[in-house]
Amino acid sequence: MQLLVTVILTLWVSWARGQEIACNPPIIANSHYLPKRTNYGLGQEITYYCTSGFFPSIRGNTAKCTDKGWDPPPRCSLNPCEFPEIKHGLLYREDKYRSYFPAPIKQWFYYSCDENYVTPTEDFWHYVTCTQDGWTPEVPCRKHCDMPVFENATAIITGKPFRPDDTLDYQCLDGYENRDGSKKGSMVCGEDGWSHLPTCFKSADKCGPPPAISNGDITSVTLKVYYPWSTVKYQCQAYYQIQGPKYVTCSYGKWSEVPRCIDPCVLSEKIMKEKNIQLNGKYDKTYFIKSGNSIDFKCKSGRKAVTSVESFQALCLEGKMEYPTCK
Repeated sequence: MQLLVTVILTLWVSWARGQEIACNPPIIANSHYLPKRTNYGLGQEITYYCTSGFFPSIRGNTAKCTDKGWDPPPRCSLNPCEFPEIKHGLLYREDKYRSYFPAPIKQWFYYSCDENYVTPTEDFWHYVTCTQDGWTPEVPCRKHCDMPVFENATAIITGKPFRPDDTLDYQCLDGYENRDGSKKGSMVCGEDGWSHLPTCFKSADKCGPPPAISNGDITSVTLKVYYPWSTVKYQCQAYYQIQGPKYVTCSYGKWSEVPRCIDPCVLSEKIMKEKNIQLNGKYDKTYFIKSGNSIDFKCKSGRKAVTSVESFQALCLEGKMEYPTCK
């Protein structure tokens, strides 16, 4: 019995190896192809050339061997155009006309575009035509940009709709200007709409450099002029504690409230000697304590506390701290 099972498995493996996926040489009328082999393995490609008056698939004149055969199917025919994929649009009654493909040269079909897209003629309906180089127009539906609603500005040239790469010039109203201080600007229609919208603001609403603060500064390079709603961030020097808003905004020509940098406490060797105390633990000789933090002391050897034991943990408050005393 065991011998029979072994024989069956051996025969099955041999049969399976013989069934490895491969492609037979393609039969392509009105053409010749390279390279020529008796069979082709998965992933191998051929390049074929159609005789005069015939056309390959619009997807190109190469085909790859796959587990489903040659892809795309190689062919040379009098009809060069496969079914057109109308990006951002729809072929008119495409279910009915699918059987008409591949289409011959000069064959045309109606199509329409999705919302916010237009045909080259800017009509609701247009048509694609088969040529020996494929479908034309190559881009049947193109994004368009509507005339934007301007705030504190007017368009210099009007037109509707605007196509991709079209430029719309605008001018700020009297008493208003752009971020760069100019009164004119341009915006470009792109695939996602307008590149930007006008940001014209009153000249009187811009701000100068943000206010300076003691022991702190802004985190970015200081500019001479800031347009409305610009924001800067403040930070304090090491060991200084920031109090108030980190972010400050330019609004109607003025900056919002700026923060303060609260002083740390600096340990004094002189005071510690006078009070007969030392640090309770290992600390740097030059030690800074942020406001709101505390530090532990203890009496020096042979000394006794004059103040209560609880007071040997001193709290720093805005640069000031009460030292305990020993005698």
